[in-house]
Amino acid sequence: MRLFINIDHVATVREARRTDEPDPVRAAVLAELGGADGITVHLREDRRHIQDRDVRLLAETIRTPMNLELAAIDEIVEIACELRPHQATLVPERREEVTTEGGLDLSGAAALERLRPVVDRLRAEGVRTSLFIDPEERAIEASAALGVEAVELHTGEFAHARGSAAVEQVERLRRAAVAGRAHGLDVHAGHGLTYENVHPVAAIAELEELNIGHSVVSRAVLVGMERAVAEMAAIVRRARGRAP
Repeated sequence: MRLFINIDHVATVREARRTDEPDPVRAAVLAELGGADGITVHLREDRRHIQDRDVRLLAETIRTPMNLELAAIDEIVEIACELRPHQATLVPERREEVTTEGGLDLSGAAALERLRPVVDRLRAEGVRTSLFIDPEERAIEASAALGVEAVELHTGEFAHARGSAAVEQVERLRRAAVAGRAHGLDVHAGHGLTYENVHPVAAIAELEELNIGHSVVSRAVLVGMERAVAEMAAIVRRARGRAP
């Protein structure tokens, strides 16, 4: 399993003071040293954390793949086509939300036709494309119909569940991962994953990539980015039956 570290909230701290630190590009380098297999950033339309400069510098400096999260907005899609990251993940986006609240709406022909030109444009530029979706069979089928290479399952409902409800959500994620693989998709997962809850999700054999940000950045405030990433990577390895 690959572990991608989302560094958006390093930029959130920086933007709180409108200054030049902490630098998410430096954080990405430390994340790589800690064992990250890739770096994820979300370039939002309102630029609330990651800025254009950050994405451009990351594209030039990181040694692992970049996963660029973006909404289907022409301005941001143009940047993705220019920079050609390893992967672009299309996500829903609302200005009033604190963080992404769910997967893309793929219900109905109109929703698919809004996304199809963006997927086709990214594919034409050689960018591997993923969709951030809820762990549902119909969303898997719609993603496959659009011809993307991968999907990222929204783990937010799992992250907020407790007890038997959490067990049910893990099974829901597992079923979606199996369905995704059956449709020829690579299956990733992320949102709300922490050091305390990641183990059962990381243990799902059909998943091959996790995207984790806020929990790692929060831990990094206390122990440093390199150690925070190494600790998360060790948990993921244990979940997959590998020695730390």
